[in-house]
Amino acid sequence: MTDFAIGDDFIEAQNAAIRAPLDEDYSALTRALSRRGIDGGEVVRKIMAFGVAIPTWGVGTGGTRFARFPGLGEPRHVFDKLDDCATIQKLVRATPTVSPHFPWDSTKDYTALREAAAARGLAFDAVNSNTFQDQPKQKLSYKFGSLSHVDAAVRAQAIAHNVDCIEIGRKLGAKALTVWIGDGANFAGQSNLTLALDRYLDAMREVYGALPGDWRVFLEHKLYEPAFYSTVISDWGTSFAAAQELGPKAQCLVDLGHHAPNVNIEQIVARLVRFGKLGGFHFNDSKYGDDDLDTGSVEPFRLFLVFNELIDARMRGAEGFAPAYMLDQSHNVTDPIESWMQSAIELQRAHAQALIVDRSALAAAQAANDALGAHLELKRAYTTDVSPILAMARLRAGGAIAPIETYRASGYRKHKAKERPPVAGTSAGIV
Repeated sequence: MTDFAIGDDFIEAQNAAIRAPLDEDYSALTRALSRRGIDGGEVVRKIMAFGVAIPTWGVGTGGTRFARFPGLGEPRHVFDKLDDCATIQKLVRATPTVSPHFPWDSTKDYTALREAAAARGLAFDAVNSNTFQDQPKQKLSYKFGSLSHVDAAVRAQAIAHNVDCIEIGRKLGAKALTVWIGDGANFAGQSNLTLALDRYLDAMREVYGALPGDWRVFLEHKLYEPAFYSTVISDWGTSFAAAQELGPKAQCLVDLGHHAPNVNIEQIVARLVRFGKLGGFHFNDSKYGDDDLDTGSVEPFRLFLVFNELIDARMRGAEGFAPAYMLDQSHNVTDPIESWMQSAIELQRAHAQALIVDRSALAAAQAANDALGAHLELKRAYTTDVSPILAMARLRAGGAIAPIETYRASGYRKHKAKERPPVAGTSAGIV
C-alpha cells in the first residue's frame, strides 16, 4: 500500500476556487496599509521568510494525567511523525523544521532519519533531552530528580543522556539542545534549595562542555509541575542566572505557559533580549496555568505584544538576537495537524501585526508620555485583519490559501487511519 500524501495538483485546485476573493481582499488591505505608509508586499515577503519548528511529539494526540484518548491514524514511529510534519509544512508553509525528542524519537540510523526529513522538505531544529521520565531498561530512576539529584550516579546518567542527545543532534544537522528538567520538591524541607541548584549547575557545566563550538543550549524554566512546592529552574531569573554562569552558548527558553498567572511575559522577553540571553520560544497558550493550549486561542493580544518586542529588537539590531521558534502544545480534543496549522498561522498573524506598527508614531508618543496615544498605536496594528497577507504568503510559497479546509477536503486523516492501525487503547498519563 502506497502512503497517501496531499498532492500539489490538489492544493492548486483548492486554491483556484478561492483565488479571486483573496486577490480582492489582498488589494483592499494593501491599499489601506499604503495610506499608512506600509508596503504590504514587503510584509508578505517577511511572513514568507518566517518559520517555526513543530515538535515531533506533538503530532500524536495529547492527554492529561487522568487519561489520553487516541485519535485516528496516529503516528507509530518517527517516520510517520515526519509525514505529518511534512503535511503541515506543505499546506501552511511556515513550519520548515522539526524538533525531535529523545529517547522518544530514537532510531538505529540517524543518517537515514536526516535523509528522510530532507526528502520531505524538512530540516531539524533543536533536539530535546528527557530526564523527567524513566525509560525502559533505564538503570537509575529520576523519581527524585535528574541533573540536580542528590545521588552523583543519577546525575552522571542524566549528563550522559544529554551528551548523547548532542551527538544525535550533530548527525541530524541540529545546532541546539533544549534542556528541561522536572527536578524539584513537593514538600517543604524535602530538598536543600541552594544545594539542589548547585548540583544542577555542576551537571550542566559538563553538558555545556560537550557542546560543539557553533551550538547553543536552551535552559527552559517552569514554575511548577511535577514539582509543586519548589522547582529547581522555576522562573526566568533563575534560568538567566544559570545561563550567565554557564557561558555565552547558554541562553534562556521562554515557554508561554511556564509562568505564574498574569505575569508580563513580553517584559521578560524584553529583559532577556537586553542581556543577550533570549534563546527562543515554546509557543502555546494558557487560561489557568501550564495548559499547553493552541497558540493564540486564549490571549492573542499577549502573543502580539511578544512579537512587538521581537520586532523592536530586530529593528534596533539587538546584539546576539537570534531566537529559535517552536510550537509546544497538547491536543487532546482536536486533530493535531489542524491545531498545528492554525497555531502556525496565529504566529504569522502576530508577526504581521507587529510589522505594521507605526514605530515612529509609537516612539513619539512614548517620548511625549502620551500613554493612551502609544497604546492606540499598538491597538491599530493589532485590530487590523492581516488574514489576506497571510493567505497570500502561503499562496506565493506554494501552500494552501485555506490550509485547514484543504486538509479536510483531502481526507488525509481518513487515509492515515487505514494505513496506521491503532497500536493501543485509551491510556492514562501526560503525553
